[in-house]
Amino acid sequence: MNEIRDAILADQLDALAGLEVPQSYRAVLVRKDEQDMFEGLPTKEKDPRKSLHVEEVATPELGPGEAIVAVMASSVNYNTVWTSIFEPVSTFGFLERYGRVSELTKKHDLPYHVVGSDLAGVVLRVGPGVNKWKPGDEVVAHCLSVELEDPAGHDDTMMDPQQRIWGFETNFGGLAELALVKSNQLMPKPAHLTWEEAAAPGLVNSTAYRQLVSRNGANMKQGDTVLIWGASGGLGSYATQMALNGGAIPVCVVSSPEKADIVRSMGAELVIDRSAEGYKFWKDEATQDPKEWQRFGKKIRELTGGEDVDIVFEHPGRETFGASVYVAKKGGTIITCASTTGYLHEYDNRYLWMNLKKILSSHFANYKEAWEANRLIDKGLIHPTLSKVYPMEEVGQATLDVHRNAHQGKVGVLTLAPTEGLGVKDAEKREKHLSAINRFRGV
Repeated sequence: MNEIRDAILADQLDALAGLEVPQSYRAVLVRKDEQDMFEGLPTKEKDPRKSLHVEEVATPELGPGEAIVAVMASSVNYNTVWTSIFEPVSTFGFLERYGRVSELTKKHDLPYHVVGSDLAGVVLRVGPGVNKWKPGDEVVAHCLSVELEDPAGHDDTMMDPQQRIWGFETNFGGLAELALVKSNQLMPKPAHLTWEEAAAPGLVNSTAYRQLVSRNGANMKQGDTVLIWGASGGLGSYATQMALNGGAIPVCVVSSPEKADIVRSMGAELVIDRSAEGYKFWKDEATQDPKEWQRFGKKIRELTGGEDVDIVFEHPGRETFGASVYVAKKGGTIITCASTTGYLHEYDNRYLWMNLKKILSSHFANYKEAWEANRLIDKGLIHPTLSKVYPMEEVGQATLDVHRNAHQGKVGVLTLAPTEGLGVKDAEKREKHLSAINRFRGV
């Protein structure tokens, strides 16, 4: 791996085609024989530092339509948390089912799972049938893995029956020195960004794009008022930028004064600090408090000049969903892509049906949407939100940060890159956007 890393750092990318692919590499993984290690513990007490290991693993065989990428940097998403605490289910069930699809996919069913759904790096090898990419190409990856053998996937690849999230529902993910991807996951690395900056947006930026901007999501338009939960976080920070960039009016919900300052630094003016307001949407584990929904709605109208929100950008799930349904305007949209506080949502259906509101679901993004989201990054219209970067050896702590919401924006991980700040190819473009990059870099 040292020879590959040195060639990349020396910008001798043409030489990569002549280097041998290592037979093994270091990777962050969970072990199948440990999938019951947290049984009986409350979710908050499950510690990723105990389940995530950095180990040497065998390099997978390269198949048709696939590429092996030398990974310079990656990042932690909430699906890494789920994998590491084996919730809501162990991901080894995903790998077993994927392994039964074909001879090519058998290699994914292993007693270990290499995790990670983001990367920035350099193509090392491509398999038969790959024409768009070649060794030496600097790339980022989006995490949609599809087989595309069913007609359902050819209008929107997210509808493919064999749609999976790479590094979560497949093996050989991006938190590693090498990664195995399908060639139609690859996108050009924005040349003005460092490796760790380029690795940060991937999953969450594309998810926010589909959920908020795409016709497959809320189809946001200029002037829409958008309530964004967790607006300074890994997902919400991109939704906040897209709302501002797209002419909408974000109402940013955060959980501390520090996080309120972060979204204001992005340009958001309407901010609700949940900790300061003391909202308690649940009286107990089984009972919600509609009076708190009303108090929350009143606060929103105070900020917006009397308007309710057109779109609710939902991802916390159980804790907030009743309030989200209540505060959306008549005819408004609640669009959900996750349930980080619980999957069993409860809401008062009267506020939905009698006011003609819509609940829509959104899940990651198709290749076109991911490409467009990456293009916004490349154009300097959306910026990476990266709060802290860890070495690969400390990925357990990085994942714990995300698990406990002790982070803002994204948490990055260096893999082959020895230090932060490397990988910039377009210094002029970086200088043009440097003030914004630095502002968002602290998020």
